[in-house]
Amino acid sequence: MAKRVGISDVATAAGVSVTTVSHALSGQGNLSAKTREHVQRVAGELGYAPNRIASALRRQRSGIVGFVSDEIATTPFAGRIVLGAQDAAAERGLLLMLVNSNRDDRVEAQQIDSLLDQQVDAFVYARMSHGLVSLPAKLAGLPTVVVDAENPDGGAPWVVPDEVGIGRTATERLLAAGHRRIVHISVDAPGPGVDGRILGYRRTMAEHGLEPHVFTVPEPADASAGRETFEAALAAVPDLTAVFCFNDPMAMGVYQIAAERGMCVPDDLSLIGVDNLEVIAAQLRPGLTTVGLPHYEMGRWAIEQLSAMIGDPEWSSNRSQVELACPLIERGSVASPRKDTGRA
Repeated sequence: MAKRVGISDVATAAGVSVTTVSHALSGQGNLSAKTREHVQRVAGELGYAPNRIASALRRQRSGIVGFVSDEIATTPFAGRIVLGAQDAAAERGLLLMLVNSNRDDRVEAQQIDSLLDQQVDAFVYARMSHGLVSLPAKLAGLPTVVVDAENPDGGAPWVVPDEVGIGRTATERLLAAGHRRIVHISVDAPGPGVDGRILGYRRTMAEHGLEPHVFTVPEPADASAGRETFEAALAAVPDLTAVFCFNDPMAMGVYQIAAERGMCVPDDLSLIGVDNLEVIAAQLRPGLTTVGLPHYEMGRWAIEQLSAMIGDPEWSSNRSQVELACPLIERGSVASPRKDTGRA
């Protein structure tokens, strides 16, 4: 039977102390990134697996992080948030325990109780669409990070997409292609996501001395909403040449109306969506240029914060509020406007 690789074996192979190995693998201690990466690489090569139970007993911690969400199983974005959190947790010797409330406060309270029974060390409190949340009373006084939502009460650090930046990125890309009559279609649902994207669009248009045109309909923000808002936009701005859509499903609706009217994307009409939903953006023809959301990065950030907060007597002073940049994913729906149509 092969001898189990111990922490001392890793220390010897890496040429460092046992304490350094412990700090490198737990994410604790004041180590350089180079040293931490070196130790983690050696541990991986040796096949070292920490004894989680013994480690937890020594630290009087369980090594478990509870992940509480409203839509883990039903939203395509959820997988990326969870994957980011899982990857960061595994790197730090933490175990992620997931529960899904389906937006039921009673169910959520029961699930938090169940996680507390498991002696979890900390919580990720995630929402699958950017909004405002108040922490459940049961999480008061516990290390918690909010993901994809803002906590105006200031009870926990939070991370969200840079919504204003999304509006700016999309609008600047269309301007760079030569468009000047650019409209934005969205939904009538005030909140950080809707409001931020509209603000980013309006500011960017104003900076270029251009008139903004925003068209909205009631939720949901789906293909039907895209069709309705685009019809309204064409009626009000018949010479428009580009559309910045609130999300990819609405952009799909624009494609449909454009096809019905004999408009060719991108020759007659340029489009940019938001979300980078592969089932839509990559399947449309031509493919939809869109702004991706940093779901994986938000999941990682949450665990990185919690790893530092766990065991820190001053953890409650962490009030970080972070907006992560969102990348533009180029496909084929943006081109320069035709000069022979007067739609520049």
